[in-house]
Amino acid sequence: MADHGHDLLFGTFLTPAADQPAEVVALARLTEQVGLDLVTVQDHPYQAKFLDTWTLLSVIAARTVTLRVAPNVANLPLRLPAVLARSVASLDLLSDGRVELGLGAGAFWDAIAANGGARLTPAESVRALEEGIAVIRAMWAADGGSVRVDGRHHRVWGAHPGPAPAHDVGIWLGAYKERMLAMTGRLANGWLPSSPYAAPDALPAMNAVIDEAAVSAGRQPSAVRRLYNIAGTFAERGSGFLQGPAGMWAEQLAELTLTQGMSAYLLMTDDAEVIRRFAAEVAPAVREIVAAERGGVSGAVRPGAAEGSAGVFTERSVVTRAERRADTPHSTGRGVARSALQTVPTPDDGPRRSDVRVWDESARPTGPTPDPGRTYTAHEQATGRHLVQVHDNLRAELQQLHDLLDQVTAGAMDVGAARDHINAMTMRQNNWTLGAYCESYCRIVTVHHTIEDQSLFRHLRRADHRLRPVIDRLQEEHGIIHDILDSVDRALVSFVSGPDGVKELRAAVDLLTDALLSHLSYEERELVEPLSRLGFY
Repeated sequence: MADHGHDLLFGTFLTPAADQPAEVVALARLTEQVGLDLVTVQDHPYQAKFLDTWTLLSVIAARTVTLRVAPNVANLPLRLPAVLARSVASLDLLSDGRVELGLGAGAFWDAIAANGGARLTPAESVRALEEGIAVIRAMWAADGGSVRVDGRHHRVWGAHPGPAPAHDVGIWLGAYKERMLAMTGRLANGWLPSSPYAAPDALPAMNAVIDEAAVSAGRQPSAVRRLYNIAGTFAERGSGFLQGPAGMWAEQLAELTLTQGMSAYLLMTDDAEVIRRFAAEVAPAVREIVAAERGGVSGAVRPGAAEGSAGVFTERSVVTRAERRADTPHSTGRGVARSALQTVPTPDDGPRRSDVRVWDESARPTGPTPDPGRTYTAHEQATGRHLVQVHDNLRAELQQLHDLLDQVTAGAMDVGAARDHINAMTMRQNNWTLGAYCESYCRIVTVHHTIEDQSLFRHLRRADHRLRPVIDRLQEEHGIIHDILDSVDRALVSFVSGPDGVKELRAAVDLLTDALLSHLSYEERELVEPLSRLGFY
């Protein structure tokens, strides 16, 4: 089993709790706001304490812009395949192609039967699922003739197909037993197991069944995306799969991508802080590790990995201190490709938005001049490249923050006398949307700076005393940015309480933009080369 090269997806797996519907939708919106790709919701139509999954997904899709949505997984015994197909296609059209279909054969048969579904044996449920997939795909083929699937459990004879979805919707099967895994390989677009029921060490054997069935059906194993519902706990020290620091999480998930072909990770949690941390610290690091490996970096030092953590599954993935030393400028080893430093810091060449200046940029100290003859291995350059990538994520989110503020301001300018009440409600909703985004963004910046202060900077100070003035200045600027973030929080209070708060919030966000872009550029200019030369720790 190997990496299939699929693009990486990260998302959440939420509980559709009926006693807190607003909180569930808020968590889905948070999933989008922190930059994740996908939100999924478990589907148990017989559970009176749960919201209906399809109704909930429709609301989530309506209140988000880029977020993809999917049931995880739809309970086919209580969802008629022809009707489910139209529901999926309709929401896909309404959401501009943001729907996928997780599908399951069913479980909890007493509850299914109590709600009017047929009680099936395991073998019958697998056959019913295969028939259901045939019905769904035929219903999506809007240009075809009448749908005719003469199944034992699902018979559709003469139904008119359509509507067609906006894009080729993936059918992802929740499968664990051999018969279901083989069906996944033959028919499905994706496999969607959960780590509590399919631990990492069980994946190779399950993947082998899928691959063999795919080949026997004339398909490439890579035609089946491998998704993974994951559960874990952040902790200072590692003690198992996803039980430890964020760097260990990133190591383990990247290892699954590179050795087991897993390419989408859906975090099973209803905790907003855990979602924020997963998006800020784990997802970017996994992308960086996988990109480095796919780019031909052998034995790369993986950013954010904690020493002594249980961050590996195979001997191949262990990168020891001795191996790192063997890939340094002083090594006499052969076969290590080296080149000049290729990571380019992002310049701060944009216009200033605010008239306020929070520091004197001309007084910033500089570090040692790089040796022009020094060369670096690919994995030595990975840490500096990761710093730029993290900063680029912060820059992109900062631009989104301005876009949201512009939308709100434009809405206020368009208020008409005839629709004052409606527009006022829309404005209040937009205000809270922006407020939630500001809050999550400000936390991500703070977490990023805290990691640098407590780990990275301490290492660089010890490794090269010439960097100490630069590190001191960077930490000083961290404190100033923290104060600016506090001013954004205060401006949010004014912003959500009345229209006069827009001016104050814009001024605070403009000042944050100037300071943060200036700081990120300075930090990259001074640290990209030392990180490549000295490593992360």
